Amino acid sequence: MPDVRIRPLSRTAEFAACVEIQRRVWGHNELDITPVHQFCVAVHTGSILLGAFVGRDLAGYVYSFPAVFNGRTSQHSHHLAVDPSFRGAGLGKRLKWAQREEALRRGFRLITWTYDPMQALNANLNLHALGADGRTYLRNFYGDTPALVLDAGVPTDRLFLEWRIRTARVEARRRKKASPLDPSGLPAALERKPGGVFPDIEPRPPRLSLEAPVIRVEIPRHVASLGRGTGRIAAWQSAVRSAMEAYFRRGFCLDDFLYGDPSHYVLKRRRPSS
Repeated sequence: MPDVRIRPLSRTAEFAACVEIQRRVWGHNELDITPVHQFCVAVHTGSILLGAFVGRDLAGYVYSFPAVFNGRTSQHSHHLAVDPSFRGAGLGKRLKWAQREEALRRGFRLITWTYDPMQALNANLNLHALGADGRTYLRNFYGDTPALVLDAGVPTDRLFLEWRIRTARVEARRRKKASPLDPSGLPAALERKPGGVFPDIEPRPPRLSLEAPVIRVEIPRHVASLGRGTGRIAAWQSAVRSAMEAYFRRGFCLDDFLYGDPSHYVLKRRRPSS
């Protein structure tokens, strides 16, 4: 890939290009797309909107707006989108690190965002690559929004993440100096039933009373491959919800993610550093 330039977006033509990327990435209907006029006022009032350019083409963007979380000012990251023709080159990660630098320049210490806990690639970026953490599970957060549901009748559950951008933990991820983690010795709060071959896998009942300081929670590597209408997506989401909520109540928080087959969340009994 040619050189990538990341810079703030400020013109209506650039905002319109963001709208087109939304259409190509998510295929949303017009009611679910953030429009040009929203970007206009957001950028004017303190939002961060950065675009990644390959040559003269806008290949992706990241968008966050000022917010207040637990009484502290923050940026809430609402969009990270990379045009499908430019995927696989690490642009999403580069945009997030650029977002961090811009937020630091503006004096922020925290960036938050939500994502679907069943999306393993997103979890890997958010927790493993970037070093975000979290301790909040949001049930059916966006309601019955057709563009966001995984399968008919499956709630739009989300994890709420906190990216503490001034911490040594995050800086270590930026420098790729995080210590590797071996999942084999971690007790499983949730894992698949034995004998299943992906995508024909089902979750075991969650184990909600583990006393170990570090545990793992399995999710399918590619949730969409479980198939709509099979009931497997709903079963996995329900099991993940039960495990996450139970251990968050007991003082655990999201610490890392191990991507592969199987894929696992890593939860630690600690409070995230501030």
